[in-house]
Amino acid sequence: MAEKILVVDDDVETLRLVGLMLQRQGYQIIAANNGAQALSSAKAEQPDVILLDLMMPDIDGFEVTRQLRADPITANTPILMFSAKGQVDDKVTGYEAGIDDYLTKPTHPAELIAHVKSLVMRGSKARSSNQILERGQVVAVMSAKGGTGSSSLTINSGLSLVKRANAKVIAVELRPGQGNWGLELGVNKPEGLNRLLEMKTNEITADKIRLELTAHSSGLMLLMASYRLKDVNLIQAIPQMEVIINQLSGMSQMVLLDIGSYFFPGIDRILALSNEVLLVVEPNPTSVSRTKVLIDELYEKGFGKSRLITTVLINRIRSDIQLSWTQVQEALELPVSLIISPVPELAYQSAIRFIPMAMLQPDGLTAQQFGKVADLLAQRIRKK
Repeated sequence: MAEKILVVDDDVETLRLVGLMLQRQGYQIIAANNGAQALSSAKAEQPDVILLDLMMPDIDGFEVTRQLRADPITANTPILMFSAKGQVDDKVTGYEAGIDDYLTKPTHPAELIAHVKSLVMRGSKARSSNQILERGQVVAVMSAKGGTGSSSLTINSGLSLVKRANAKVIAVELRPGQGNWGLELGVNKPEGLNRLLEMKTNEITADKIRLELTAHSSGLMLLMASYRLKDVNLIQAIPQMEVIINQLSGMSQMVLLDIGSYFFPGIDRILALSNEVLLVVEPNPTSVSRTKVLIDELYEKGFGKSRLITTVLINRIRSDIQLSWTQVQEALELPVSLIISPVPELAYQSAIRFIPMAMLQPDGLTAQQFGKVADLLAQRIRKK
């Protein structure tokens, strides 16, 4: 089968000439004339090499490269930047963004073909020698509104998963300025996520992320957000979040993202990196109605089909004044996989002693319920 080359250039004549030149060498050509089209084509077609122009009207080649490198699907695709700009600074910026090679226009056809062949061969060797690492599952823990318990579910399910499946798990509090974990676990000034979000995307490496992780006594690794209100503006640092998630998925068997409310500026881009949504719902009419709307939107994004939606019912007050499990399922038109029973006294003791509920009473009903969530997640790991 012919290797696929994605050629990206806003100049139609360049697209035509370069496309013909590469077709004569036996390559299959995919064309894109702007950055947004390049990103969608790269993800859909998964080319063997991307030939990328720098200067484009919507998104320049540097930003296209950063976004390609942040997406697990395209993170390892060889990129040749082909541009009329030949300054050293342009080349350095390109390499820092993540390109593999740089050629200045105009160039001799033989030279262009030689560079493309080299990148095709490099990509082929990497695949055949398994240099592209198997990535961990990314699970987005979220709800249709805030305050439903996604934070507690993430931590308690994560530490249960580490214990029951002996898995390497990283939990991320993806809510800068709205962090709870530091307060719940007695960690002073938890700012690991914030420091990473303040970096440039090309500065965020696996080694720098490791420095910001906090190791919990359970074995669960935590990337925590601050609880300072002034840090809320970092919620806009979506490119940095994409890089962090991509790096973490290569460092662990499972990444749990505590997103909280669905109303998140870059939620579509975060969900694009997620294999599954762990959806939290409360058994009251308002929560259930809003969750049903959210489920319909998730279906449109491909969840519930190739990617899973797992629903967890968290009941924090008396069940006799709430909707029943059956009523919730009927309203959502989706099975409720698990239920977490109300335990206000245990939650209070957990808060004042800075110990997660699943560890405070490891043999209790609540720990068993979190353990069932962990068992479901463990199945995703075993299937990889």
